[in-house]
Amino acid sequence: MQYMDADSSAPVIRELVHQVKDDRCTLRWFWPDGVQAVYIYRVASDQDVLDQPAIENLKLYTRDEYKANNGYHDRTQGVGGWVYTVFACSMDQGEPVLILQEDGQNRKQINTGKARIMYSLKQKRALFQKYKTIQMRVTTEVPISKDILCYVKKEGSYPSNKTDGTVYPFVQHFNPGRNTLPEIEVGKNDFVRIFFTDGPKYGQLYELMPE
Repeated sequence: MQYMDADSSAPVIRELVHQVKDDRCTLRWFWPDGVQAVYIYRVASDQDVLDQPAIENLKLYTRDEYKANNGYHDRTQGVGGWVYTVFACSMDQGEPVLILQEDGQNRKQINTGKARIMYSLKQKRALFQKYKTIQMRVTTEVPISKDILCYVKKEGSYPSNKTDGTVYPFVQHFNPGRNTLPEIEVGKNDFVRIFFTDGPKYGQLYELMPE
């Protein structure tokens, strides 16, 4: 299998649209002349979308199947979302060649609902001590990678966003249910809050709120 950048004469996918009903997603698109098959690549929205995925991550779908089924149908159970890429396929000496499109018309992001992430922070401070301890607890409906969340420390008041203080990563992934983290020690005038590491990206998939 090979990949080829689309030029003005290359067959490309256009007018890719989707419909979601219950846990079923339907994709439809305009087939270019001469293309008898496509390869479909699906990846979770919170993962990296590869421009040239390996063959084992692709699904062959023919024009005849598309006509018989009136589109391409897939199950989208769970929360979060998926990114679909439809590659037009041409043949070169019997080997499939997938067309890469820079215009993005062959790619569609499907949102299936936001997973809820709840967090709480409890402070403990002894009299006449320079430091206090904070116990963080994160409760989530689905598994969450440690790279999705971070906590921010600020002196004098609670941070208002990720850049309003010193950013710290989490060192462990979050399992579904309640995750109680080891206590951390901060200055007595320090305040901590939890944020997404990438708000625009992860805010489409998860709802982050205090308990």
